[in-house]
Amino acid sequence: MPDESKPNLHAEAPIAVYDSGLGGLTVVRAIMRLMPSESIVYFGDTARVPYGNKSARTVGLFASQCLQFLARLHPKIMVVACNTVSATAMPALLREFTIPLYGVLEPGAAAAVRIARRRFPAGDCSIGLIATEATVASRAYPMAISRIDQHVHVAARACPLLVPLIEEGRDGDSPLVKIVLEEYIDPLRQISPAALILGCTHYPILSDAIAAAASPDTILVDSAAETAALVRNRLQSLELLRTGSAGKLSCYVTDQGQRFEAIASRFLSRPVGHPVWVDPESIETSTMESI
Repeated sequence: MPDESKPNLHAEAPIAVYDSGLGGLTVVRAIMRLMPSESIVYFGDTARVPYGNKSARTVGLFASQCLQFLARLHPKIMVVACNTVSATAMPALLREFTIPLYGVLEPGAAAAVRIARRRFPAGDCSIGLIATEATVASRAYPMAISRIDQHVHVAARACPLLVPLIEEGRDGDSPLVKIVLEEYIDPLRQISPAALILGCTHYPILSDAIAAAASPDTILVDSAAETAALVRNRLQSLELLRTGSAGKLSCYVTDQGQRFEAIASRFLSRPVGHPVWVDPESIETSTMESI
């Protein structure tokens, strides 16, 4: 676990949020709602998205490079707002960084089990999961849920087309999105799971369309909202919550700055300003120099 007693952590420092692209902005949105006084630095690795079809080794390398960049901004906590990274690379990242570091997988898994047990207080029951290919292949969600309750089973579906569609700016009203969701979610609808985990932080953007495609008895689990609640609790326990005026948002990307600005503004329902471009070769080089 990270060392949460580092003396250089202070309340005025920002919260750092990292994702492979734009999906982590759903975590930013949730943090803003819960903690409007907090400043946030966001890093989207937009030049190398999507991560979901890459090897675990490559995902871990990219994550390390991006978090090293964010660590140089001296945040008080870092959030890996990417389910693929959370599922495949967190143990190594926790060993690498001393700044408090949290992923989105565990909060989502715990919330899904709570929902399932409200509907089925005893016995075997099922939870649905939609996620990237890498997250599904890692079996990280089933393992996390089994550690909480061995009688809650996971039915998972990889949804490789959703991230590219969302990154293109398509929303839940798009006919193509509706067709793709029907294809992916229909097998889960047939078993009517108690909860459906949105196992990628992009997916809450399509939550209404996903809910329409799922069984009426299934409750969606937004890991972004659950992660924001975890961050607030951790900062409160560390006495690092910022109070006072509204916090600031600073964004860094590795590609497509103008496109990011337009889509991010839609994600957050507010202007975000032009992001700072970071040359991916520079973070790759700095990582190599530190080895």
